[in-house]
Amino acid sequence: MTMTALKQYQRIEATGLWRPSPDEQRREVVVSIGEATLTISDFNDRALTHWSLAALERQNPGAFPAVFNPDGDPGETLELAQSETTMLDAIDRLQRAIDRARPHPGRLRWLSVAGVVLAVLAVLLLWLPGALQRHVVSVVPEIKRQEIGATILQRIERVSGRACTSADAQASLDQLARRTGVDRVVILPAGVPDSLNLPGGTVLLNRALVEDHEDPAVAAGYIIAARARADQKDPLDDLLDRTGPASAFRLLTTGQLTSENIDSYTEQVLSEPRPAIADGDLLAVFAQAALPSTPYAYARDITGETVLGLIEADPMAGRTLEQVLPDRDWVRLQNICGE
Repeated sequence: MTMTALKQYQRIEATGLWRPSPDEQRREVVVSIGEATLTISDFNDRALTHWSLAALERQNPGAFPAVFNPDGDPGETLELAQSETTMLDAIDRLQRAIDRARPHPGRLRWLSVAGVVLAVLAVLLLWLPGALQRHVVSVVPEIKRQEIGATILQRIERVSGRACTSADAQASLDQLARRTGVDRVVILPAGVPDSLNLPGGTVLLNRALVEDHEDPAVAAGYIIAARARADQKDPLDDLLDRTGPASAFRLLTTGQLTSENIDSYTEQVLSEPRPAIADGDLLAVFAQAALPSTPYAYARDITGETVLGLIEADPMAGRTLEQVLPDRDWVRLQNICGE
């Protein structure tokens, strides 16, 4: 992990004054950071010496010019002026990363590893916030995603009212989730305009999508649309986009998001229009689920004018369709929110 931090500074160069021993004159040199060393060269790009970053010592912390020497040899020195801020900052950050990686007696090994991770992540947060966010999205486990999704649902329920539940309809709801290829479907009495995919695989549906349509393929289509948006943009990635790089850093280092992060995301995602999905991307998910796109298209636009592509290229047109839900189960699901 320390090498990851070192690579961030490979191209940094500075000028300094180097003295190989106390009885020799100082000479102006070029200083650069390599994979694991500080290289001191003359102005003809000829290397004069290499110092290990792990063994680099500063003789006068806080004073300038900064004087460094290799561990165990205080007679050989390198002076860097205060103006060489980029190089000094790089050396300081990298030495702290290396120090965190060293064993600390009396501490558990994972604490030492965590120190290295934090040091490296601090560099990434300043230099590569995009890479940090992509890394967080790739390593957050599914159980943590589900926990985040459940917290978001609790916030939404403050506005929408509690999710609709019914012992008679739960089996039908679970069957709809399986048929559309999602982990869980939750029907809300209000709050969500149509459908929303949360981190962890839960899809929220507005009650109108089941109550106002006789064909369960409409509700299934809105779940497919939520799936397509999640394929286009991971819901956790979307959350971190909306709440900023500090939330990504916090999630990776503590495993938690603040209530402010959750509230900010919830307010934005409920008030802003859903991102558009290209017909081709949407139709691919309909085809994968073996579901017709036409009922969903007409539910969006009863005239069919703005959704003509979804109607004409319906992947299930002319094919024998597997029933989304039996009529009896669909009727039970339509009554899940009660009177």
